[in-house]
Amino acid sequence: MHAAVSSEVEKTEADLRQVVILSKSEWQRLQDSVNGVNQRNRSVIAAAEQREALHMRSKELVKHWSNTIAGQRQKKLEAKKFREAIEEEERKQIDLEEAKYQAQIRKEAIEKAKTQQYYQTDRVKGFHSALLLTEVLKEREAQIELKRMKQNASKDIDRDVVAEMAYREEQALQQERQKARQRKQDQLATAESLKQQIKDHEMKKEQERQEVKHEAEEIERLRDLHLWEQSMKEHKKQEEKGSVMKAHQDYLTNRELMKATEAQRQEEEEEKRKQLAKHKEKVMKMRKEKQEEIFRELQRHRETIIQKLAVQKQQQVSNEEEIIVKAVAEREAKEAREQREKEEKHAAMLSSIAAHRESMRKEQERKAEEEKQKALEMLNAKKEADKIFMEKQELQAQKAREEGKSLQDSYIQEMAEKRARHHRTKKEEKYFVAKNTALIVEEENQFQKYAEQVIETAGKAGRITYPLLKAAREGIGGGLGPVFGGLRPSYLVHDESGVQMPSYVSGTTQNIKELNETPDIQQSKKRLGFTW
Repeated sequence: MHAAVSSEVEKTEADLRQVVILSKSEWQRLQDSVNGVNQRNRSVIAAAEQREALHMRSKELVKHWSNTIAGQRQKKLEAKKFREAIEEEERKQIDLEEAKYQAQIRKEAIEKAKTQQYYQTDRVKGFHSALLLTEVLKEREAQIELKRMKQNASKDIDRDVVAEMAYREEQALQQERQKARQRKQDQLATAESLKQQIKDHEMKKEQERQEVKHEAEEIERLRDLHLWEQSMKEHKKQEEKGSVMKAHQDYLTNRELMKATEAQRQEEEEEKRKQLAKHKEKVMKMRKEKQEEIFRELQRHRETIIQKLAVQKQQQVSNEEEIIVKAVAEREAKEAREQREKEEKHAAMLSSIAAHRESMRKEQERKAEEEKQKALEMLNAKKEADKIFMEKQELQAQKAREEGKSLQDSYIQEMAEKRARHHRTKKEEKYFVAKNTALIVEEENQFQKYAEQVIETAGKAGRITYPLLKAAREGIGGGLGPVFGGLRPSYLVHDESGVQMPSYVSGTTQNIKELNETPDIQQSKKRLGFTW
């Protein structure tokens, strides 16, 4: 063992001495050859990485240069962004101005709509109608003035008109003469044409007469031919009639022969019928005799049967008497046996009835005791139930009192809310009335201002302003009554006409008003004669 170890150590030392030491490049080459890596590819990759690094360094270096293509492109992009930003600001400014313009247009449209809506109110429409009436009155005055001016001007031009009319009449007379000459020439030409037409008509009539004559001759010839044909038809008809008469005579002769033959045939048939009747009568007689013979035979057979039945009946009666006696004896024995069994059953039944009565009496006593106990228990249960019922009734009454109190509280609260709501409604109504009055006053002021402008403009234009003043009276409604709260109501007559009452303001009405409405009480006392 020791020798073997020594030999191994010596062998190992000899191997270490034979080891070859390689350089790094040689080792790398060996590794590459072992791993299959291409040195050329490695160098290509290294060169590419070096170029990429140089390119990135170059890009970083020239990134801010302006005289390069990339710099110029970057500069153009920045200029484009700046230009787009300026354009965006300009567009925003334009949009803002457009929005302001559209808002102004909307405002003007709203104002126009409000104005048109204001013009569509009844009062403004009535005022515009009055304005139209003033224009119509002005137009009528202008027409009257124009008519007057025309009448004045016509007096100066009457002479010229008369001369012109005379000239026109002369021209008309000349034209009428010319037309008369033309009509005469036309009439002569028409007469010539009529003469020619008459000649043509006469020639046509002569031709028609010749044609009629020729047609008459042709008709006469046709009539003669028709008469000859009729005579030939008549001759042929006579010949046919003779042949028919001859045939009829032959028929009559043959009919007599047929009648004789028929009579002979009927006689023969009558003879045959009589012979048949005789034969039938003979057969019936023989059949009747046969039936009588059969009946007699049946009668004899029936009598024989009756005799036999009588003998059998006699024998049967004697047998029945014996059977009856035997049956009576058996029945009496059976009745005695049944009577005995019945008495035994009756005795057993009486004993069972007595036992049953005793058991029933005991059962009734027991049931009576049980019912008494049950009645006592039921009485106690009823008392307990009454007590529970009274407690429940008390609880229900307490609950009802509490519910009534809560209901009363809710009613009080509802009444308070209703009162507050009514107060709020009245307040809102007052506010609405005040606001409505203010709106009416504002509308009245606006209308009066508009009416004053229109009336002033119409007055300056020389229009009649009375309809405008009447339409622009104070108060809305268009009635004839006094103004109340900015409204001018209408008062109607209390009859079937229902028309509006007129409005008369005179000295008498003012005096009556002073009598009924006196602001100074001292003056009223003096007027009435109260001097104390």
